Amino acid sequence: MSYRLHILGASGTGTSTLGRALATALSLQVFDTDDLYWRPSDPPFVDPRPADERVALANALFLPRSNWVLSGSFSKWGDPIIPRLTHVIFLTLPAGARLARLRARERRRYGAEIAPGGTRHTAFNGFLDWAMCYDDPAFTGRSRRGHEDWLGRLTCPVIRLETNATSDTVLAQALAALDALETAD
Repeated sequence: MSYRLHILGASGTGTSTLGRALATALSLQVFDTDDLYWRPSDPPFVDPRPADERVALANALFLPRSNWVLSGSFSKWGDPIIPRLTHVIFLTLPAGARLARLRARERRRYGAEIAPGGTRHTAFNGFLDWAMCYDDPAFTGRSRRGHEDWLGRLTCPVIRLETNATSDTVLAQALAALDALETAD
């Protein structure tokens, strides 16, 4: 079976973690939309590429291939990618659990730099504020409402997983859902 999987959800739901795990389990290459969206910079995540450059980069890196995993979100700029998808996995997790995961992840990445007075403290708090707006229906950034609208336009199968479990459990659930879809065909 050919897999061109896209995994999306709110920041902190585990899209990158599941993407890497699925890629390993299925012997696929994994890509992340952050690598398409943001130009390399120090500090990171401050210089976005124009949408046409993101799509061109995706075309150069992986879209022509028959198998891949793409984690992250491209729902506001990646419509040319949609026809290439075979499956989408949508991850959910309550806001409090997402916030705890994001704080732990950023502490691992940046340590004291995100503490009060640290060089990344302001950016860190801005990121958390942005991430916690995901469930606000009035929020115009990456949001649950926006993702649900986008998912409603897809013609490929959409698998929905709650990720308030271990990474191994979520991987097993994703693989079982993919197997069930393959068996149903």
